[in-house]
Amino acid sequence: MQTPHFNPIRRALISVSDKKGIVEFAKKLQALEIEIISTGGTAKELTDNGIKVIDITEFTGFPEMMDGRVKTLHPLVYGGILAIRDNEMHMEEVVANNIKLIDMVVVNLYPFEKVPTIENIDIGGPSLVRSAAKNYQYVTVVPDPSDYKKIIRYLEKQGEVPLETRAKLASKAFYMTAKYDQAINNYFRTITGEPELMDLHYEKLFSLRYGENPHQKAVFFKNPYNSQPNVTNAKILQGKQLSFNNILDTDAALEHVKDFEKPAVVVLKHTNPCGVAVCDKIEDAFKKAYEADPLSAFGCVVAMNRPCTENIVDYINKKKIFVEIIVAPSFTNGALKKLSKRVNLRLLETGKLYPDSEKIDIKKVAGGVLIQHADTRIVTEKDLKIVSKKKPTKEQIRDMLFARTVVKHVKSNAVVFAKNMVTTGVGAGQMSRVDSVNIATSKGGKKVPGSVMASDAFFPFPDGVEQAYKAGIKAIIQPGGSIRDQEVIKRVDELGMSMVFTGIRSFRH
Repeated sequence: MQTPHFNPIRRALISVSDKKGIVEFAKKLQALEIEIISTGGTAKELTDNGIKVIDITEFTGFPEMMDGRVKTLHPLVYGGILAIRDNEMHMEEVVANNIKLIDMVVVNLYPFEKVPTIENIDIGGPSLVRSAAKNYQYVTVVPDPSDYKKIIRYLEKQGEVPLETRAKLASKAFYMTAKYDQAINNYFRTITGEPELMDLHYEKLFSLRYGENPHQKAVFFKNPYNSQPNVTNAKILQGKQLSFNNILDTDAALEHVKDFEKPAVVVLKHTNPCGVAVCDKIEDAFKKAYEADPLSAFGCVVAMNRPCTENIVDYINKKKIFVEIIVAPSFTNGALKKLSKRVNLRLLETGKLYPDSEKIDIKKVAGGVLIQHADTRIVTEKDLKIVSKKKPTKEQIRDMLFARTVVKHVKSNAVVFAKNMVTTGVGAGQMSRVDSVNIATSKGGKKVPGSVMASDAFFPFPDGVEQAYKAGIKAIIQPGGSIRDQEVIKRVDELGMSMVFTGIRSFRH
């Protein structure tokens, strides 16, 4: 940064889409005897409020063209902004070409993010902002109405905007134009498909105490273009600050529960479900989801797709359940009153839940990222192909579809046992699928007999099926696709079980 030198403002160019506070700001500039150049609607707004302005067409001697697409794109404008004041050659060219220096640029951009159309792609605005920001040593750029009062205070007290402040304004300006260009890039991605270059834009929400472990620093960032009911947009009603792991678990639980239309509850630990239940009443779903594996549920995250009620809180208190976080569309007044006594319990309110069909999934690798469409596919009865001799019952099909929706959210290799729309066993994250079956069997115990089993991928050998049969599993849903499918089907038939293929795999690494 250069050594500060006095930088009085004699001429300002004002052209804003967001006109909040602009009249008051311009009046203050006029009172300081600063000449104002303006364009189009901004010029009219200022003139209508008694502020003297020089219209851009008068300043350049060139008319606006093509429905306003061309108005500020002129050497007299950009020469006045970009000239380096203590560069002798620049100043000779300023004099030779009758260029008037512009010391302040007050510009904000067409609202492309709100109305993403070709006509709302601002050309002149970003060019003006970038030019002024580039020449911040001599020009003050003001892209944000929230800075108006600060600018006026500096001008009234010091007669200039300090160099350090101009640099900060320039940084903000480049940030805002980068964000603007990213919004346009996202728009064209929807038209043209996948780009060769992917720029990811995130804004800081808050710093975290630490990351996954105390020796790791961490920050929570948000995609500013998302308005979905998710963990980044949830309202924290009470409780201590969310940790890195809290955020991961809350996201996993919330995205899981979105997949169910009927009242559903997910009780989750370390991004895997301990218990999931779907019932006609959310209170019953909570009770059954918790009782599916109460041992694992200690210190859990709970997500539900209906309002959290007082009856649910009464059950939590009665059972003395240690819950870290409850996330729900809303909380009844009675529930909030009783939960307020648990000062460390985090409560997150999302508003009405619905699946995000446009969601992308990003995974980090050293030196790069992998980007894919999120696995939002919900398997329905139409997707099922009965491959066993014995056909499943209607109740088994219902439970298999439920278990298939749950297993999609469990880390691979994954299996889920379920009965009556409640999980009875979950086997997660094993290197061998048969090990996952054994874990689910151990977790479920006496609840398992009569259950169905869902697998996130095919069974490469019959051994997983055989272990499930020993546990009391009666029907299986899996994607199929193994070279040993016929061998597995044959074993299912020998054991008198039912099996359906979906043709849809759902690994979650």
